[in-house]
Amino acid sequence: MVEINVPEKPDGADELEKKGVEGLVFSLRDSTDPMVRQYAAYLLGKAQNPRAIQPLIEALGDFDKSVREQAMLALSAIGKAAIEPLTAAIKEPRWETRYRAVEALGKIADEKAVKPLIQALKDNRDHVRYMAAKGLRDLGDSDATEPLIILLKDENRYVRMMAVQVLGALGGKNVHDVLKKALETEEDEKVKEAITEAMK
Repeated sequence: MVEINVPEKPDGADELEKKGVEGLVFSLRDSTDPMVRQYAAYLLGKAQNPRAIQPLIEALGDFDKSVREQAMLALSAIGKAAIEPLTAAIKEPRWETRYRAVEALGKIADEKAVKPLIQALKDNRDHVRYMAAKGLRDLGDSDATEPLIILLKDENRYVRMMAVQVLGALGGKNVHDVLKKALETEEDEKVKEAITEAMK
C-alpha cells in the first residue's frame, strides 16, 4: 500500500471532504486554486475509485507542481487498475506528465509496470529516464538489464548513477563485467564512486 502524503488543507476542505467522486473530479478539473486541486487529488487517491483514474491522469499535466505530485501519489494508491492508463500517459507530449506517470508506475511496483518503465528509459527527457530507472530498481526484473546498460553512456550524470545503482541491485556476472568496463571509461567522479559501490 502506497502511503499518501496528506497535503495542507485549503479553505473549504470540509466541503470537499463531503463530496463524492464526481464532485471531487469537478474540483480537480475546474478549481482555480491549486491547493483545492491538490486536496481533491488527495481525496480521490484515498477513495481509490477507478472512476478517478482518468481525471487524475489529466492532473499529471497540471501547471502546479504540487497538484502533479498529488495526482501521481493518488494513482499509485489506486494501484494496478491505473497501470494501463499510466502506460498511455508516458506517450504524452509534456515531459512533466510523462515524468509523473513513470514515477507512479514505479511506486505501484507491479510486474505489469516493467515493460512501460523499460520503454521510458528511452525517453528524450533525462528526468523521465532517471525516474524510469529508479522505478525499475524495486522490481528486480532481469529484462531491464540490457536497456539499463545502454544508460551507462547517458549524457546525464544522474541518469548514469541511477542506472548503475539499479544494475548493482539486479546483479549477475554480466552486470559486474559491464560495470567494470564502465568504470574504465567513466570520467565523472561521482559516477565512478557509484560504480565502485555497486560492484561490491
